[in-house]
Amino acid sequence: MADNIVGIKPHGGKLVNRLTKKDPSGLFSITITEGLANDVENISDGIFSPLEGFLGQEDFERVISKGRLANELAWTMPTVLDVDNETAKKMKEAGDILLKNPEGTGVAILNVEETFSFDKEKMAQGVYGTTDIKHPGVAKTHSLKDVLVGGKIDFIQKPQETEIRKYRMTPQQTRKIFQEAGWKTIVAFQTRNPPHVAHEMLQKTAITTRDGVFVNPLIGKKKSGDFVDEVIVKCYETLIENYYPQNRCKLATLHTEMKYAGPKEAIHHAIMRQNYGCTHIIIGRDHAGVGNYYDPFAAHKIFDDYP
Repeated sequence: MADNIVGIKPHGGKLVNRLTKKDPSGLFSITITEGLANDVENISDGIFSPLEGFLGQEDFERVISKGRLANELAWTMPTVLDVDNETAKKMKEAGDILLKNPEGTGVAILNVEETFSFDKEKMAQGVYGTTDIKHPGVAKTHSLKDVLVGGKIDFIQKPQETEIRKYRMTPQQTRKIFQEAGWKTIVAFQTRNPPHVAHEMLQKTAITTRDGVFVNPLIGKKKSGDFVDEVIVKCYETLIENYYPQNRCKLATLHTEMKYAGPKEAIHHAIMRQNYGCTHIIIGRDHAGVGNYYDPFAAHKIFDDYP
């Protein structure tokens, strides 16, 4: 855990740090998806604070039913590792498991604490408010394997740097940048799109009324028809370099998948930005929504339940 905190307290009071130099030699290994590999890194860097690994059964069931962890701390999106029954048995027997990304690189060690089955319909209804298989999040839920594995992770290997990762930052880094800029009030701007006129107006208003704006586009798997990551980043590079006042807008990328969970995902987005050091977040109309599944202002109203 990181105790030297500058600015607003992270969610749960401490920034998680699961970076380690443990030797994974000889460990039983499994390959995880790129999305899960990104989230393992997000756990290790403290972006998902207070999580230290994948949810166990008690936390999972509370998140599904109440939008909170077992200790009552707000957490609305289940961060889980799914495997088949045979793999679950091997993992339980092995104890410590090497998690490999799709390229075959071992990125983290998972200490298996428990394995458990789950109700996919109940999970879909609890997170997405619907069991309609046409909803991309519901479809993703039904594609999960039948067993979930809970336990803390130790991160051992950062992925190779790429052009799209050059703006990825940890909460320790963003908090230092905000401090050096002299910002005390920081507005987070979540986006999965290039900027348009309404975005510009919101960001300019935030710059005018607060110390700075933290533009934090989501990089990762999205639904068909959404903009590609490179276009989003390039647009914001140009806007910040050539249009906004100097030292009033910072860009960093958030590498995780869109879940399209509407209000529940809005809470998750706010938690991550609090961990980065932001004091405010702009929640848009039908934030993180898809189709007509959510009331346009449901993502605003849900914050009344999370004071």
